[in-house]
Amino acid sequence: MTSRVRTFDQSIAVALCPAVLTLAVLLPSACEKSQSTAQPVAAKAAATPAEDPVIAGAVARLNAKQAPLSAVAELGKKIFFDPSLSGSGKMSCASCHSPEHAYAPDNALAVQIGGADMKSQGIRAVPSLTYLERTPAFSIGPDQKPDDDEDQAKVAAAVALRNARQTAGVKIGSVVKADVAAGNTSNAKTEELVPQGGMDWDGRAATLPDQAGGPLLDPREMANRNGFELMAKLKAASYSKDMELLFGPGVFTTPNLALGEAYFALARFQIEDRSFHPYDSKFDYYLAGKVQLSAEEARGNKLFDDPKKGNCASCHLDKPSKDGKLGPAFTDYQFEALGAPRNMAIPANRNPHFHDEGLCGPLRTDMAKQRNYCGLFKTPGLRNVATRQVFFHNGVFRSLEDAVRFYVERETKPEKWYPRGKDGKVVPYDDLPPSHRANVDLADAPFDRKRGDTPALDEGEIRDLVAFLKTLTDGYAK
Repeated sequence: MTSRVRTFDQSIAVALCPAVLTLAVLLPSACEKSQSTAQPVAAKAAATPAEDPVIAGAVARLNAKQAPLSAVAELGKKIFFDPSLSGSGKMSCASCHSPEHAYAPDNALAVQIGGADMKSQGIRAVPSLTYLERTPAFSIGPDQKPDDDEDQAKVAAAVALRNARQTAGVKIGSVVKADVAAGNTSNAKTEELVPQGGMDWDGRAATLPDQAGGPLLDPREMANRNGFELMAKLKAASYSKDMELLFGPGVFTTPNLALGEAYFALARFQIEDRSFHPYDSKFDYYLAGKVQLSAEEARGNKLFDDPKKGNCASCHLDKPSKDGKLGPAFTDYQFEALGAPRNMAIPANRNPHFHDEGLCGPLRTDMAKQRNYCGLFKTPGLRNVATRQVFFHNGVFRSLEDAVRFYVERETKPEKWYPRGKDGKVVPYDDLPPSHRANVDLADAPFDRKRGDTPALDEGEIRDLVAFLKTLTDGYAK
């Protein structure tokens, strides 16, 4: 298993189909705000696919066919849908990651129900499993964007790993971004060390195989008591012979070996099956020059990019790689403290002394002393965001419109989103202990305003932005 883990990144590269390697990339909209929401806006397709690698990549991806799954990926598919691997015998990976709902929950629960008795609840909203294939391993280091030079990125990642234990007190990402926006690039370059990458809301799983193992052994989820119990279930499964054929007759010798191969198979399924990363939303058709954005969607696209309005693209990157081969995943894979309101629908939150602080715990334990990272959660990709029924790491919002409103009104109308204390004063960022509320991002728009100021977006602009976000839903049929 050790050698397999070392070569996992290479195996991903081999397994990726041509469509993924020629993903769509974002074209800046030249559309100006229109008074009409019905008039369509022409797609930017003046160049032919042969002349424009952006269009060529989008077209190639849309025309790509699903390649047959490898034997290992087929095994991973069987494991993914197998409820017998859970403590209750009723819960599979697909129970929380429904294929019909962009591999996210099919319900509006803030946290999902699991455990051996199917009565336990977690502490975080379950994220989607789509578009994880390019997620880098967790590190703390230079603010290396995904479209930067590949060799430079490798060097930066190596330096970041060496320095991961020496980052207390450095400037965090949100302040660095503000430095860059203000032109203070010398400060940003010398002080910029930011957490980035990894799976889960706190980045604690380094790779897809690591992520696969978490829910299977979590007492609130699939609830296997230990590796021996899970190995016994794998050995009793209908596909146990497949595991022996693929990995050798000794695959069930130890839990480390059996579970490692099972996790690897689950990861291969997610990498090879294009349903996890189809890149076939309306936005992708737009990039290919095959459809138009409506005036409303185009205005939303512009607001998404505008650093003084939505400023969404500062974290949810919507630009291609420099060579034009990789389309936007709508995340920079970094972490932010956004100060989401406490969600009292989560049972754990009824304890006033409990706080979910993302990077510094409680689920992640190796960064508990990095107090400057408390309250930071990974920026999720926004593809399929309009299909979600709850939003933020704690599922506190139940509509995409409210999630956007919170962004633009958190500082200007805090009384709308946060409770009042016994003294009648608003308690902002109430899901964090007072000592860590200073980590919340106040530097970046739209958070750089004061109480009583005009929000960065009005209601009409919120509707436009949501309309654009809906173009990121997979499965568009033109």
